[in-house]
Amino acid sequence: MTTAITLARLRDLRLGAMAEALERQLEQVGTYDALSFLERFGLLIEQECLEREHRKQSRLVSQARFKLRATVQDIDYQHPRSIKPDQIARLAQGDWIARAQNLLITGPCGSGKTYLACALGHNACLQGYSVRYFRLSRLLLELTQAKADGSYQRVLKQIAKTQLLLIDDWGLETLNAAHRNDLMEIMDDRHNTTSTIMISQLPTDQWYSAIGDNTLADAILDRLMHNAHRLPLKGESMRKVLGELTEREHLE
Repeated sequence: MTTAITLARLRDLRLGAMAEALERQLEQVGTYDALSFLERFGLLIEQECLEREHRKQSRLVSQARFKLRATVQDIDYQHPRSIKPDQIARLAQGDWIARAQNLLITGPCGSGKTYLACALGHNACLQGYSVRYFRLSRLLLELTQAKADGSYQRVLKQIAKTQLLLIDDWGLETLNAAHRNDLMEIMDDRHNTTSTIMISQLPTDQWYSAIGDNTLADAILDRLMHNAHRLPLKGESMRKVLGELTEREHLE
């Protein structure tokens, strides 16, 4: 079999990265002569595995629909928000996701809650977890539309199997009875099975009253909080501080 046919067969088998790696080996005459056949073949397989892992990570990040492009490496620890690198490092390890635990991020407007959540979500994608970001109002609207077009159960199943769900702007809007029931369905499906990051301006002790129904509030928060890590942020709005710096720099 000629080299051209071998390369074509690899691409037909969707082993494009392996084909490219083989081409590089053939172009670099003498570089791989000291390696055995199995060692050279192992390098080709490793390249294919790396490329597939990269494609999977890119697909997971795209499907997550993050509000912000954020990474754990770019988190700002200089701004005083009561977060420490060791806290984020422990969360970035992802053990809490593997254990189907939750994370509650609270703090004032502009304190970087959404950035932190998206950074941890992005990190989870790199570890191979499926992730999805929603603002609460958009999530509830999608569920309302799903009821109208008959896809409600399918959408619930998709949310239930998402390994890390990010819900932003929790507690900002008044919930009606249908919304409370929707949230109960989601939390019940995810309880002890998958993980949720809840992002809110309200401190957790105000979440009960924000839900508006005592019985459902008990049920929802019990499922959400009993195995949750908490990350309360403090300090002045980062958007305000950065805006002032930008204005000062512009004046200079």
